[in-house]
Amino acid sequence: MTENGVSPRAKVLTIDTMNPTVKKVEYAVRGPIVQRAVELERELSEGMKKPFAEVIKANIGDAHAMGQQPITFFRQVLALCSYPELLNDSTFPEDAKSRARRILQSCGGNSMGSYSASQGIDSVRQDVAGYIERRDGGVPCDPDDIYLTTGASDGIVTMLKLLVCGEDETRTGVMISIPQYPLYSAALAELGAVQINYYLNEEKCWSLDISELQRALDEARRHCNPRALCIINPGNPTGQVQSRECIEDVIRFAAKERLFLMADEVYQDNVYADGCHFHSFKKVLFEMGPEYSNTVELASFHSTSKCYMGECGFRGGYMEIINMDSEVKAQLTKLVSVRLCPPVPGQALMDLVVNPPQPGEPSYDNFIKERTATLNVLAEKAKLTEQVLNTVQGISCNPVQGAMYSFPCITIPEKAIKEATDNGQQPDMFYCMKMLEETGICLVPGSGFGQRDGTYHFRMTILPPTDKLKILLKKVKEFHQKFTEQYS
Repeated sequence: MTENGVSPRAKVLTIDTMNPTVKKVEYAVRGPIVQRAVELERELSEGMKKPFAEVIKANIGDAHAMGQQPITFFRQVLALCSYPELLNDSTFPEDAKSRARRILQSCGGNSMGSYSASQGIDSVRQDVAGYIERRDGGVPCDPDDIYLTTGASDGIVTMLKLLVCGEDETRTGVMISIPQYPLYSAALAELGAVQINYYLNEEKCWSLDISELQRALDEARRHCNPRALCIINPGNPTGQVQSRECIEDVIRFAAKERLFLMADEVYQDNVYADGCHFHSFKKVLFEMGPEYSNTVELASFHSTSKCYMGECGFRGGYMEIINMDSEVKAQLTKLVSVRLCPPVPGQALMDLVVNPPQPGEPSYDNFIKERTATLNVLAEKAKLTEQVLNTVQGISCNPVQGAMYSFPCITIPEKAIKEATDNGQQPDMFYCMKMLEETGICLVPGSGFGQRDGTYHFRMTILPPTDKLKILLKKVKEFHQKFTEQYS
């Protein structure tokens, strides 16, 4: 009873009455380690003494937060679109102004603050289609197959919503790589779908084996209805770049087993290793001929958040759908209309990514200079990370062929594994939390991405500035040696 004699009203929404699928959602990239890192930053700012002077976050692919500089032309056009009075400012180059005018003319009321069509601004979708055609050597692209999205994540979750149906043994199963980007496991948990794990081959630089796909599929068919196969290329968190031969094998497998293909290609410009090249699933599909190009259903995804742009906060992206049933496509268009439209500034940025300055335009030389410098530095840091980690006894790191991460295998002593288990923690979570508390380095344990039983990893981004990355790698090396000695 309260003071006035009235019983307190029970909450309508409690942990027991909330949506149970939400409780199953986990997202390691922003999990307990990161929450503790934020607390440590606050404690440092309040003057608390720590064994380190700063927290270095290497947990997430947030390029600008790590110090990567934005592309000048992109920001100039976005500034002009946001505040059109600047179109009268002589300090902005004419190609930036003409690009801004074109974008604004495509917006309701010539304002980037208006809603757009739910599928995205028509002129932007046309530019995306043109980019895909150029990228894929002339393979046709219909703007009506392009859906602009709130980052690639929005498109991926939207497609999964369309795919998931059935109950019990007929419930939709979705094949995802292990290790995987936790968006996939989180979305499948929220949708109540069945996660089907297929394991990448760490001994062969995280390659994808068709025999492993077949094993995972055959086992899953005993308890669910597998309907989709998700591929991340270049890989996150594993950094591998798939060969054309591998992509062809995956397409044949999807065709044979009647699986909807989802190709997450947000790191398509992030390819560093000699002999590695990005091949889009769509290009390979169409070059395999009509037996496949007319039948295999494919959704591919791209984003403004990665590559040389790193513009995560604008939440720009697109998906292209191939061979989708016309009635389902109408349902997809209806579904995206519920959220009205993707952020218009993100759509404008996507337009600039797919239609950057051209030779002869005032901004071209500086654009190429900035783009090349950013990608070259990332390539250098990818090599540095691999080299340094492989000097540490008990750490083994595959080449970072692409993307923005390394995913090294770490040896954890039995004594540490027992202490972690006794504390109800995964051993690599125990390891990473200790590293954070002792060094200020924030990494993500491999268990958050999935890994083979009995193996342990962490994911670290290669994005910190080179001088800070060297400090980070030195601290990781020293910590691992100390940790191993402590628990041996």
